Amino acid sequence: MEKAAVLKRLQETGLVPVLRAASVEKAIALAEAVAAGGVNVLEVTMTVPGAVEVIARLVKERPEILVGAGTVLDPETAERCIGAGAQFVVSPALNLKTIALCRRVSVAVLPGALTPTEIVTAWEAGADVVKVFPAGAMGGAKYLVSLKGPLPQIEMIPTGGVSLASAKEFLEAGAFALGVGSDLVDAKAMAAGKPEVVTETARKYMAIVREFRGRGAA
Repeated sequence: MEKAAVLKRLQETGLVPVLRAASVEKAIALAEAVAAGGVNVLEVTMTVPGAVEVIARLVKERPEILVGAGTVLDPETAERCIGAGAQFVVSPALNLKTIALCRRVSVAVLPGALTPTEIVTAWEAGADVVKVFPAGAMGGAKYLVSLKGPLPQIEMIPTGGVSLASAKEFLEAGAFALGVGSDLVDAKAMAAGKPEVVTETARKYMAIVREFRGRGAA
């Protein structure tokens, strides 16, 4: 998929579930539960044992899902993930070499940044979207409003502190999409044998996005 199409999918879906799990099989099961709720985007973090294998399997077995790599801290890791089929690369921090690598191979890159200086630095280096992390620790949606005021041209994905209760507020603040972690990708529910909990939460998030965009709630 061309980078422009990847970015369009990210924005249209409005949700980037941050997948963390203790094994390859648990990660795949979590991905399946999220996808069953209508979410066609997933970010597989490098904290998952065998994360590159998870990316490769999802790309092969679930081609309808846009699969990205998360917690990518260096260009070498980014290159391995892209080789496995990752269509976007996300980081919790700003690494200029990783941005440069992704730009060179035309893969969407979403580096993490927090302060206005970091966010502008990431944007000027070629970030397609800036991941504002940890957004919740800085005041949540109010912080995003403060950032978007002087920086309306920079697309941002708030991550950290996004929940069903705050999702609409973050969207109203101008979020490009929402990065969602444990509030959606609930490993405890999976461990308890309740994937339907994750699936139902995914449906609720997608309903919030659709309602906000005027498409009608599910």
